[in-house]
Amino acid sequence: MNSRERFYAALNYEPFDRMPVHYYGTPEINKALMDELTLDNKMEIYNRLGTDLRRVSPDYTGPKLKRFDDGRREGLHGEIYSKVTFGHGSYDEPSYLPYEDVDDPAELKNHRFPSADWYDYTHVKEKCEKLAGFPIEIEGAGTPDFINGIARYRGVQKVMFDIALEDPVFLELVERRFKFLFEKTEMTLKAAEGLVDIVGMGEDLGNQNGLLISPDSYNKLFREKHEAFIDLAHKYGAVAMMHCCGSCRKLIPTFIEMGLDILEVVQVDTAGMDITELHSEFYGKIAFCGSLSVQHTLPYGSVEDVIREVELRKKLFAKGGMILAPTHAIQAGTPIENVIAMYKAAGSLQD
Repeated sequence: MNSRERFYAALNYEPFDRMPVHYYGTPEINKALMDELTLDNKMEIYNRLGTDLRRVSPDYTGPKLKRFDDGRREGLHGEIYSKVTFGHGSYDEPSYLPYEDVDDPAELKNHRFPSADWYDYTHVKEKCEKLAGFPIEIEGAGTPDFINGIARYRGVQKVMFDIALEDPVFLELVERRFKFLFEKTEMTLKAAEGLVDIVGMGEDLGNQNGLLISPDSYNKLFREKHEAFIDLAHKYGAVAMMHCCGSCRKLIPTFIEMGLDILEVVQVDTAGMDITELHSEFYGKIAFCGSLSVQHTLPYGSVEDVIREVELRKKLFAKGGMILAPTHAIQAGTPIENVIAMYKAAGSLQD
């Protein structure tokens, strides 16, 4: 059974040889895995771990984005990212926010905004064909990602006030971001000519204790646009997989009503997201991708703890409905033996 067959069997609750698996890791973890398993690049990590999903994207051909000698880099909207260390590793965090002080939608005409025309879609089909046998995903957690995405060029605190106040500038940014990413996604789907299996999308709607915004705010501001991406995926014969960090249990029934196929990353350490409870309430109604904790089990548990958690998921989802993966990128400092144990227990990494 190849990866694509395994993915669809698990999604459709049909017999499969093993649970499908996926992988996310920070650059530090990628390097540690390459050193431990004697690998040369990230694709070899996927192959060695036996992961089942592959991603394809069009080629960026837009304005040249600046790179600075001190490691800073420019983003699509003119925002600047700087490396921020956190002990074992580092993340790129926004250090210049070009939209932070915009208070009038009319001012937006003075700011650069990306376009779907900044990408070349010529080779999308060819890239998909080279990955025959794997389920192909396009886009991902950053599409449309209105809260996080806009916060990267406007600021987190500003965006949270924007949502509460339904600020006109924010609402215009949501419309512009939606138009850009929707057009880019559809152009990629058209170019792939039916070879895309998964349209990835995302919106971090929860924190450790509950939702970041009320269900009413979600329904008013974002639901219709998220539904448009889900409908677009289905129009082109693909499934929709939505990344959502934090405690989002109160919105899962809404996601099901919207037609969402897969919820990613299932952050089980947050309130109301226990995997056994989610299975009991939602099994057969929506599939899950993720659920192996990067907050507790993988970084602080033993190999036996990791195996026990994997075996629980294999039992709960023996007939389908789960793609096993971490609950986020596996963080720097996580014992590599735990990462290896996860994929060995899943049956995807062979000795």
